[in-house]
Amino acid sequence: MINKRFGICLLLLVFFAFGAQAQLVTSMKINEVLVINETNFVDDYGMRHPWIELFNNSAGTVDLGGCYLTNEKDNPTKYMIPKGDVLTKIPPRQHTLFWADNQKDRGTFHLNFTLDPQKDNYIALYDADGKTLVDEIVIPAGQQPDVSYGLDMDGTGQWTTLTKVTPSTNNVTLDTNEKIENFQENDSWGVGMTITAMAVVFIGLIVLYLVFKQIGKAAIRASQRNAKKAAAATGQTISANAGQESGEIFAAISMALYEISDDNHDIENTVLTIRKVKRSYSPWSSKIYGLRQTPVRK
Repeated sequence: MINKRFGICLLLLVFFAFGAQAQLVTSMKINEVLVINETNFVDDYGMRHPWIELFNNSAGTVDLGGCYLTNEKDNPTKYMIPKGDVLTKIPPRQHTLFWADNQKDRGTFHLNFTLDPQKDNYIALYDADGKTLVDEIVIPAGQQPDVSYGLDMDGTGQWTTLTKVTPSTNNVTLDTNEKIENFQENDSWGVGMTITAMAVVFIGLIVLYLVFKQIGKAAIRASQRNAKKAAAATGQTISANAGQESGEIFAAISMALYEISDDNHDIENTVLTIRKVKRSYSPWSSKIYGLRQTPVRK
């Protein structure tokens, strides 16, 4: 009975694992396509070919191993992405590039078909079962050289001719920074930034001063309370300024403790302290090696 339940739980676990994997694969999107590559990105062989960019639109890693890319509607399993390649595991919100060079022997990311600029190009991504369509797109004929066709936003939006070719990176690139432009317009000399920075520093110093001052007062009050408790227990009287001794007193006590612990006699004028420096070796440059015995007259 226990083995049966264990087997059922194992089957459910495998089922949900495959279901989660399928859900992740369906989040992959065909993101950008370059049909005519004359002066653009080169592959790992230094050659220029059409390429297809896929984008992981999910928050989890997707393994494309076993999935299919095709340019024929009636042949969904035309190119199977090889399994076992770690590079087919696409991290969240990242891109990967496939080369449509019709030279699949060159590696995992080289397809067994190419793109024809003279006609519409159908491109589709299928799941590992070869039946579930993940994404598809038809690239219109008449594409211009080194001008890509893709989504105006990564993984979403409308297909359009992009103003910049962006292989393996975001389709939307910012040439300007609105905040920096506003700063340059309103404070071109940086005076406001300087004043703000100095104000922040001085305010921080003032806050630290107040905090440490309050901590010191709290420590003095705690010391006075402890002294009063000790005096009450022994029946002694205690000064109202207890716990507020000057720094000179603490310095003198510290020096006395140091002299006692280190056995120094620097104060007594009748005691000379000589410390022996012990060396367990003789330096090679010691002068004793350069002395010669005094000649003896005979």
